[in-house]
Amino acid sequence: MVNLESFTQSLTEQSNTAIALTIAGSDSGGGAGIQADLKAFSALGVYGTSVITAVTAQNTQAVTAVHDIPVDIVTKQIQAVLDDINVSAIKIGMLSSSEIILAVSEQLRQSTIPIVLDPVMVAKSGDALLQQSAIESLKTKLLPIAFLLTPNLPEAATLLQCDVAENEASMQAQGEALIQLGAKAVLMKGGHAKGDECVDLLIVREGPITRFQSARINTKNTHGTGCTLSSAITAHLAKGIPLMESVQLSHNYLRQAIASADQLHIGKGYGPVHHFHSLWQSNDDKFLN
Repeated sequence: MVNLESFTQSLTEQSNTAIALTIAGSDSGGGAGIQADLKAFSALGVYGTSVITAVTAQNTQAVTAVHDIPVDIVTKQIQAVLDDINVSAIKIGMLSSSEIILAVSEQLRQSTIPIVLDPVMVAKSGDALLQQSAIESLKTKLLPIAFLLTPNLPEAATLLQCDVAENEASMQAQGEALIQLGAKAVLMKGGHAKGDECVDLLIVREGPITRFQSARINTKNTHGTGCTLSSAITAHLAKGIPLMESVQLSHNYLRQAIASADQLHIGKGYGPVHHFHSLWQSNDDKFLN
């Protein structure tokens, strides 16, 4: 497992600026993907760099087209960032094809930078974002180099080729099975489960299971929740914060972003969470200063 403490200590000697890299697809609607990642990084005081793997024609209602970036351009983006900039943590999101997965894994397999892998498969609208043929590549090439894997319940079931977990016991069992596939740690996200409480489970290779619980918020504006949580964790890791604390801080941040989502009025479908809920003034008080 990546020794986060020694890694961030060496980075501190080089730079006082916490820097994160997101490798993901672009959401033209601005609620998920690269856009959500960079918003979360910025909201949490981390400088964001990016590698775009795909361009989607997307809004709050649907994904109408996906265009993969050529593999050599993805590779050159990664090289350009890492050759010059002292990145402290990396988030990997949408990689839609086996070719892109292989290219990314080849560039990062020798890296000591903590990697948060969010196995993006389906958009909030239900549209597929990962080719079926690419799932095996994700399991064999990216899981073994991930510091943290952050699947929702349907994604975990797809990776394991089993039924979706229906309770905490099966969530735990699936998280432990994903550890066996090579992930150093797994955050099983319970947003798709039923009930008034949303429970996430953090499972590490050696150590206790940590439970994160919060009341479920009644809103349809949850576009980008998975991207936002994984990028928030990445941002906190980039600051040198230990994993469990990074997850707790990110869980709290996302909860507030969802609770504030209805303050925004974006699109006609599933609107985005409010990444800048603590920074933007409301219409009621913007003239008070």
